[in-house]
Amino acid sequence: MAVMRLDKILSDMGIASRSELRQIIKSGRVMVDGLAVTAPEKRIDSDSARIALDGRELKYRKFRYFMMDKPAGVLSATEDSKQETLLDLLPPELKRLGLFPVGRLDKDTSGLIILTNDGDFAHRVISPKSGIWKLYRARVDGQLDVGDVEAFENGLVLGDGTACLPAKLELLPGGDCLVRVTEGKYHQVKRMLASRGAPVLELRRLAVGGLELDENLGPGGFRELNEAELDRLFGQDALKI
Repeated sequence: MAVMRLDKILSDMGIASRSELRQIIKSGRVMVDGLAVTAPEKRIDSDSARIALDGRELKYRKFRYFMMDKPAGVLSATEDSKQETLLDLLPPELKRLGLFPVGRLDKDTSGLIILTNDGDFAHRVISPKSGIWKLYRARVDGQLDVGDVEAFENGLVLGDGTACLPAKLELLPGGDCLVRVTEGKYHQVKRMLASRGAPVLELRRLAVGGLELDENLGPGGFRELNEAELDRLFGQDALKI
């Protein structure tokens, strides 16, 4: 049972600001279990109560999860006074949910990034202890070979002494490659490839664990994840090399 103020429940859904919601509720537009409620402070069981706004039933969810196809040139941040961020790409009702990116992608890196308001979930995804792979496709300036593949598998030590956990490098026709890592050190994939004489020209994240990017979204596109996708994120495929 989760008993909360009605205006808090609706605010958590991103319906409107708390001040706007007080007016909406007082106007009689909100129904709870078929009855109009005009007191914003009315305490409601969010798990069992049927709540409707203007006749449309609402489903309360404490935590929300979205995938976005991050465009190159956008910061993986919640706010910045000078540059566009991921949250700037969202509509007002989603900005009110308190979403933040799960991990970060470099400004010029594109692809899959998850947005959520669930801190425990985010920690589980990004922690190296979870062993969840992040898959990238890279276009590089240089030639990679089987020696580089073995070096990745053994765990690289970068020029500044940074030790990287064992990773997977797969060579593709045309000079591109796929890289799988379980950690997210600063510019890690770029630094790993540069250390093997193959500076990155373009980098795109394709998957996190068993969750693959929906390429139909397009740059800046986003959608909410369903339960099956969340399960796949932490499923067996998430841990496969």
